[in-house]
Amino acid sequence: MIMIIIFIIYHMANTSHNWSQIINKSGYRITGARQMIVEIILESDRALTPMDIFIEARERGKRMGLVTVYRTLEKLEEINLVERVHQEDGCHAYIAHVDGHKHLLLCRYCHRVEYFGGDNLTDLTRSISLQSGYEIHDHWLQLIGICPDCRENQNQEILE
Repeated sequence: MIMIIIFIIYHMANTSHNWSQIINKSGYRITGARQMIVEIILESDRALTPMDIFIEARERGKRMGLVTVYRTLEKLEEINLVERVHQEDGCHAYIAHVDGHKHLLLCRYCHRVEYFGGDNLTDLTRSISLQSGYEIHDHWLQLIGICPDCRENQNQEILE
């Protein structure tokens, strides 16, 4: 158990350190506020709105403006460290970018995000390309549903 916790802490620090290096190499300074935003995103298993990040930073004692959160997210997305998640209410949330071609499962209640692969949309994109005249270069698939934990909580509420 202790080994697992040490690995997680090492992995988080290493990833945070790697992100800091990428941010610096991209010409942006690592400020205390940016570092806090990076840590919040890396520690989360759910999609975070800019307001979620702002509130979490305040709860951790970091004073920053909401504009700083938006600007930092914009820069992190520009250098491919975060991905934008489209939510049902029309607002955007953000998650840490993962390597490889992955798609998202998003819980509509708790906003937990999981990745899945293995789709084969080649025939569909080819058909759409022929019909529309577009030359399709990429796609991004996001499925919205209810995660097992939220489903279990709903079932518990029904039984009570």
